[in-house]
Amino acid sequence: MNDTGTLEEAYGRLHRTGPEFDGWLSNHGPMAVESMVRHGYSREVHRWLDTYVGRLDELPRGISPIGAEDWRDALGDPNRLGDWLTYFDRELRGQPWRAVLETWWPRLLPGIAAGATHGVIRTGHAIHALLRQQDERRLAELGQALGYWAARWQAIAGVDAPSGTAGPERAFAGIHRVPDQSKGINHRLEQLADITEWGSSLAALKPAADAEQARAHLTGLADAATLRYAAHAHGNPIMLVHTATAPTAVLRALPALPAGVWGASLNAAWAAGAAVTAAYAPGEPAPRRDLPVVPGSAEEVFELAVRHGDEHVIKLADTALDVYHRTNDPDALAAVVRAAALIKPFFS
Repeated sequence: MNDTGTLEEAYGRLHRTGPEFDGWLSNHGPMAVESMVRHGYSREVHRWLDTYVGRLDELPRGISPIGAEDWRDALGDPNRLGDWLTYFDRELRGQPWRAVLETWWPRLLPGIAAGATHGVIRTGHAIHALLRQQDERRLAELGQALGYWAARWQAIAGVDAPSGTAGPERAFAGIHRVPDQSKGINHRLEQLADITEWGSSLAALKPAADAEQARAHLTGLADAATLRYAAHAHGNPIMLVHTATAPTAVLRALPALPAGVWGASLNAAWAAGAAVTAAYAPGEPAPRRDLPVVPGSAEEVFELAVRHGDEHVIKLADTALDVYHRTNDPDALAAVVRAAALIKPFFS
């Protein structure tokens, strides 16, 4: 049984730190501990945090309060991170969290690339926790997640609604890589606007006719990204994790959102997954013979991720178990084994 008190304690420790450290790296602590607690690894959380929090920065201070009329000027300004955290803390104390989300999800969604998609991923984890139980610490976590997303808000070039016939697997396969994969994500995403095939690649996905189709298509995106990870992870094993975890975060947020925004949520999640794929996918997939064999059950694979300790491996395992239970495809579990082999262990 999950020890929900451990999650509140972990949030309490983490909320004394900022959403970023070392200038721009994302604080994955809240996402990793939420996954660990939900999968029954509460006893491991504080030991993991004892090591992790030492790398984090202090909570950033604000510059000037953000008001109801001037928020657009502060959107996407990382220098206003402290102001955004204060803003959402105030909003969530003053009205129901679903009302805040209903207002802000459509505003933030076009900037889904924020923090290399970590803004939406952290928000998805926070919503997932609140849907199970509402308390002060979980509300505070949602405020931190939304504040981080707002401060790092970043649009993706050339985004338009899908209009094609391709399912998620074929749509991912049709994404063209950016020509220069030598620098960080911002440099890579800036190249998308100059790729002739980028617009047609995005349009290739089959659109959703209604909200339920949007949910189904989002599920398909998370499944396809996870199942293709093992063969493509050598392009960048950390960054390509987000092709799976970003649509999963959006999928998990849907129950808290009005059905009217589910279609736009699908489109944004697809654009994010496609952009990260274009930015980091390798030239060729790994041969099937080089891919790992799953060493045990789904539960054993999640235990492998916890023992490995890297936050990206834990988050991928959280998504991969969902995918495996939906598809019964061992490639979902192989993705975690592959990530654990390619990413440096946390406790090394």
